[in-house]
Amino acid sequence: MSNYVFLIDANKTPMNPIHPAHAKKLLNAGKAAVFRRYPFVLIMNRVVENIVTYPITLKIDPGSKFTGIALINNLDQSIWGMELQHRGAAIKDSLENRKAVRRGRRARHTRYRQARFLNRKRPEGWLAPSLRHRVLTTETWVKRLCKYAPIASIVQELVRFDLQQLENPEISGIEYQQGELAGYEVREYLLNKWDRKCAYCGVENVPLQVEHIKPKAKGGTNRISNLCLACEKCNLKKGTQDIEKFLAKKPELLKKILAQAKKPLRDATAGNSTRWALFNILKKTGLSVTTGSGGQTKFNRTRLGLPKAHWIDAACTGVVQALEILTTKILTVKATGHGCRRMCRIDKFGFPCTKAKQTFTHISTGDFVRVELRKDRKHVPSGIYTGRVKTPTDEGCEVVINGFRVTFSAMEDVFKIHRNDGYSYA
Repeated sequence: MSNYVFLIDANKTPMNPIHPAHAKKLLNAGKAAVFRRYPFVLIMNRVVENIVTYPITLKIDPGSKFTGIALINNLDQSIWGMELQHRGAAIKDSLENRKAVRRGRRARHTRYRQARFLNRKRPEGWLAPSLRHRVLTTETWVKRLCKYAPIASIVQELVRFDLQQLENPEISGIEYQQGELAGYEVREYLLNKWDRKCAYCGVENVPLQVEHIKPKAKGGTNRISNLCLACEKCNLKKGTQDIEKFLAKKPELLKKILAQAKKPLRDATAGNSTRWALFNILKKTGLSVTTGSGGQTKFNRTRLGLPKAHWIDAACTGVVQALEILTTKILTVKATGHGCRRMCRIDKFGFPCTKAKQTFTHISTGDFVRVELRKDRKHVPSGIYTGRVKTPTDEGCEVVINGFRVTFSAMEDVFKIHRNDGYSYA
């Protein structure tokens, strides 16, 4: 079933999200109209007096590449889900490209921007642009959802792993030997550190066991730096041997495993830094903000028998006694950006290689449109489609439909349904 539909009255006051079948009845009866496509929001044609709403909890599972978001009603039911794909890597590449172009100008002694790396200080809490983007896009969607739903509280997965208050990047086993979460933090940490593969043979998609690099029988400890993942075959074959003896014929693999064992999970640390920045921003909303760890999320998901997905991880964040999934078709969002201020494309040497950009008032690149093809085109049969504008023209536009560019010489068969806002939707 699809996500529940957001509903606001004529004063744009958020009401309880409604079932898609209920939304269809309101549209057919003319009592509501489409206010926004992504996320799908209906607006009533009248002001509703004395609106009674139930509290909705917004749950967030921040990640370095994807962020999962879920809305949970007062009956512990997941009524709305979303996965947000960040563009941190694209931002990093763009900044490196800009740096190379500016350095090239300085080397040629042409007109250039003065270097400003000695006269500026980074403010407290500074994040790299690629990391700051993750925080800002998540903040944007939190504010957007608060406008369309009666959200009363927020639950955030503050740290993917409990890294000892971020003071010690290695987890000791002694703190996790008691309680219902015993082992979950350690196993989740190891799965990410060793890429969900056997450290010795590299096999994937098989049950993996926690293996002591230095056997406990010979004084090995339970610290993360002495743990790795191994399949049952390799674990039994190694037994209580020293790793130097077990991998005596594979010196390169031995060197790689020993280096990986001592290396902390850098991605997790970077993710944790953005999560703390996001947590401080969420507190400024005035809503109640609670947190949970990644190990707790995995424990809840495993206990409830739910599949692995970013938005389901978000729904399982924090304290969860019971959870019912009422939606399976979620909103998938990808951050695409608004383009750049560059007036034309440049080659690898920094020289312009295209004409200057044109501006059009009727439509813009990235707008979502509904088009009607009256006759078959190459690779695209006739029919009604929804796509994004690739290139506007003086009188028409070029629309991407099913991965192919289709040119419309006039706008009579093109209807704009959603303005470009820096995201693509599915």
